[in-house]
Amino acid sequence: MASVSFRNIKKSFGKTDIIHGISFDIRDGEFVVLVGPSGCGKSTLLRMLAGLEDITDGEIAIDNTVVNDLEAKDRDIAMVFQSYALYPHMTVRENMGFSLRLRKASAQLMQERVAHAARILNLESLLERYPRELSGGQRQRVAMGRAIVRDPKVFLFDEPLSNLDAKLRVAMRAEIKELHQRLKTTTVYVTHDQIEAMTMADRIVVMHDGIIEQIGTPLELFDHPGNLFVAQFIGSPAMNVVKGEFKAGTQAVDAQGVQWPVPTALTRHAARTVHYGIRPSDMTLSTTGQGVPAQVVVVEPTGAETELLLQVGQTQLTLVMHGRTAVRPGDTVHLDIDVSKVHLFDGQTEQRLD
Repeated sequence: MASVSFRNIKKSFGKTDIIHGISFDIRDGEFVVLVGPSGCGKSTLLRMLAGLEDITDGEIAIDNTVVNDLEAKDRDIAMVFQSYALYPHMTVRENMGFSLRLRKASAQLMQERVAHAARILNLESLLERYPRELSGGQRQRVAMGRAIVRDPKVFLFDEPLSNLDAKLRVAMRAEIKELHQRLKTTTVYVTHDQIEAMTMADRIVVMHDGIIEQIGTPLELFDHPGNLFVAQFIGSPAMNVVKGEFKAGTQAVDAQGVQWPVPTALTRHAARTVHYGIRPSDMTLSTTGQGVPAQVVVVEPTGAETELLLQVGQTQLTLVMHGRTAVRPGDTVHLDIDVSKVHLFDGQTEQRLD
C-alpha cells in the first residue's frame, strides 16, 4: 500500500488548460473517489497518476517518491478501465496472469496469485473461458482480478461500471467496496455518478472545470456543501434551490413571492441576495394547511417512496416522501420545511453561508 500526493498539478493540451493547479493527498489504504461532470478533468488526473498522460506542471508522488518521469510500468499501480481491455484470444486465467508473465514470474507464483484472485472474485469456475463467453459483470471482475494479481501499491478505476446495466452496477459497487475492505489497498476511483461516489468513498474529491470544489467524506459533502455547485451535484434527487432576498435580522428569505424560513443561526448575516437550498427529503406535506404553498405537477410513485414535482412561482421543486399519497397533479399543497436542514449560499460568490 502507499500514499499518493498531487502537488500543484496542471495539464494543458496545446493552449487549452484542462487542470488548474490541483493539490491534495490520499492516505495509505484510503478509497478516494474523483467525481464531477464530463470534461471536469477527473479522468485526465487519473491518467497522469497512471503515467498515461504527461504532466504539464507540478508533481505526483507515490509513497513519497515523485513519479513524474517514471514509465507507467514502473509505478507499481494497476488500472481497471471502463472497456475491460481484456485480450480476446486469452482465457480468463491467461488474462489475469499476463502481467506476471511479462515480468517473467515463476509458474508457481502465477498459479498462486491467479487462484487467490479468482477465489476473492468468485471466478474459479470461469478460468478456462474466453472473454466472449462472459457477461459484462464477469468481464469486469476479470479486469479487477488482473489488477489484484499484480499486487500493486495503488488501484486505479476509470469509470469501471459505466457499461453495466443499473442492477449490475449496484451489485458491482458492493463488490468493489468489499474488495477494498478486504485488501485495504490505496484506491483512486473516477466516476461521474455521484451515487457511486457517495456509496463507495472514504473521501470524495468534487471537481469542476479543472479545479477542486470540495474534498470531504460523503456525509460531510451532503450535509455541509461548501458552495452551490457541490450542493446541487451531491445528492439524488438534487437539492432544491431558489434565488431570493435575505433581510438582516429576519428569519425568512423572500423568493418567488413566498417567505422561506431560515434557522436563527443564519439571521446574523447581512442583507443580501442568496440561493436558498433545501433537499427533497427535508420537506413534508403540511397537514395544517400552513407553510409554503405549491401546486403538484407530477406524482411519481416508486413503491416505498413517492416523488412529487411541485411548482412554486416560476420555480419547480422536488419532494421525496416515504410511503404513498392521495394528492394528484393540479392539487394545491403546503410544504413544511425542516428549518434545521436549510442551506444558504451567497447570491454572488455562491459560497456557503454558515
